[in-house]
Amino acid sequence: MPRANRAIRPIAATGLAAMIALAPVAAGAQTAVYDEKLGRLAEVLGSIHYLRNLCTEPSNQWRDEMERLLSVEKPAPVRRAQLIAAFNKGYRSFDSVYTRCTDQARSSADRYVEEGRTLALDLASTYGAQ
Repeated sequence: MPRANRAIRPIAATGLAAMIALAPVAAGAQTAVYDEKLGRLAEVLGSIHYLRNLCTEPSNQWRDEMERLLSVEKPAPVRRAQLIAAFNKGYRSFDSVYTRCTDQARSSADRYVEEGRTLALDLASTYGAQ
């Protein structure tokens, strides 16, 4: 099972403080639930990346956050590929649905930012080292 012993930094999300962050994880604390939530966080980042680029000035902010997540997690190659696949799945889940920015696309992006914040805070409070 890959180690999760680094901090994923807090980030700003278009004026919102989105905590895509995780305190250092205590040794041995990583579980299947942790992996599942981290995978979902990667998927959420991919969704936000697509939607924010569709509705605002194109930027790599969310892709960069995914890179930061990978950098601090230092997952094994198989786990890294799974996290990247989750990011890409999130991105692709919207590229065929929204071809232009709409109120619904903006609303979806906002919901995903909130979900990302909730996931990150939950991961930090559950698995963060004291």
